[in-house]
Amino acid sequence: MDFEKYFDDNLDSIIASMREIMSIDSSFSQPLPDMPFGAGSAKALAWAEDFAKKLGLYVRNIDNYAVTMDWDNCEPELAVLSHLDVVPAGGGWTYEPFGCTVKDGVIYGRGAIDDKGPSVAVLYAVKCLKDMGVRLKKSFRLIMGGNEEGGCKDIEYYSTKEKFPSMVITPDGSFPILNCEKGLLHITFSAPFEDKDIFLINGGTALNAIPDKCEITRRDGYNLLYRGQSAHGSRPENGENAVTKFLADYKGGNTLLNGLARLFPHGEYDGSSCGLGFEDNISGKMTAALTMLNTKDGFLTCGIDIRFPIDRTLSQIKEIIISALGGIGFEVVSCDGMEPHYVPENSRLVQTLLKVYEKVTGKKGSCIAEGGVTYVHRTEGGVAFGAEFPEENNNMHGADEHISISTLKCNFMAYANAIVEICGIEEQD
Repeated sequence: MDFEKYFDDNLDSIIASMREIMSIDSSFSQPLPDMPFGAGSAKALAWAEDFAKKLGLYVRNIDNYAVTMDWDNCEPELAVLSHLDVVPAGGGWTYEPFGCTVKDGVIYGRGAIDDKGPSVAVLYAVKCLKDMGVRLKKSFRLIMGGNEEGGCKDIEYYSTKEKFPSMVITPDGSFPILNCEKGLLHITFSAPFEDKDIFLINGGTALNAIPDKCEITRRDGYNLLYRGQSAHGSRPENGENAVTKFLADYKGGNTLLNGLARLFPHGEYDGSSCGLGFEDNISGKMTAALTMLNTKDGFLTCGIDIRFPIDRTLSQIKEIIISALGGIGFEVVSCDGMEPHYVPENSRLVQTLLKVYEKVTGKKGSCIAEGGVTYVHRTEGGVAFGAEFPEENNNMHGADEHISISTLKCNFMAYANAIVEICGIEEQD
């Protein structure tokens, strides 16, 4: 089966499908009747539902939380889990966020790498198998959800209706295989704020994104704007934090701001100054980023994104950071997190995917650890397989998010081969 030739021959159709799904603003919006995550998310799911029906898959819409697409009506051996919701566009784009701009072999637009582009790659991998007349020994299921970026309420709901197969992969992480995901802690905290010089602070809009600007409105009319570079909250080293940039420059006497400047020095990524800074041999160094700093209604409200190694527990990390914040005068408003997720390298699924990776890329496969929480974080035995490579920076969650056509091609070939390897091919008569 020449999957590579199929991709090349169908590239125009693949890009056309990406343009269709990427034109939909599927970021979370006001819930509506039968649309739990808003009209955009529901529209994106409807697009996938229609595409899958045209392939002849067995399709079910799970109340606009997710759509399932089965190869046949047998119990699936494997599930491929992806999502069609995205984070808001934000600012700073060179290209249309909800377009699909192709330039110099790269596709730009919100969702290009997370997770619309990989979802299209999965759908075309299935279309390829259908077009080639492949008969599989075992069935598989595609699951596409509408709320991964909003906390995975889609999969929580799905799990009350359906069970997962014994093997689950998601194109929501990194190649070769992401079998170790750090724990996650998101904290918002606040304190009464009154300052003789500063009237308003506006820095950061999402807990899981490094802020690319921080605006300071001063009482004397001399306002300040600090510029940075957006990045995913799990990879603060890929961006420049505009909030901590402001704090490093701050020379006033406000105890709250000075306290935050001590706990979160500009350019420090591991939380050492907060009493954290942990690492282990499997998951590596932790990260801790101050991602929001905003004044409203007389309060300074802030947010932190923390990703911690598998040798620590959520309760341990909570205790340390809450104590540090309390020590400079803040009270915690909300505190949500997840324990780390780990699948041993010797599992059947991981070993099969390593074989597929080596076949597709010609490179030695290995397991890696990440700070990003993928779609299978709460799914026992599930791993992330793609969609990006560790050396890439695709501006995930940032302006000019993109995926190269060569990486999209690797995704397509990886999922087509993985399905074949895991489900097996019936001998032709």
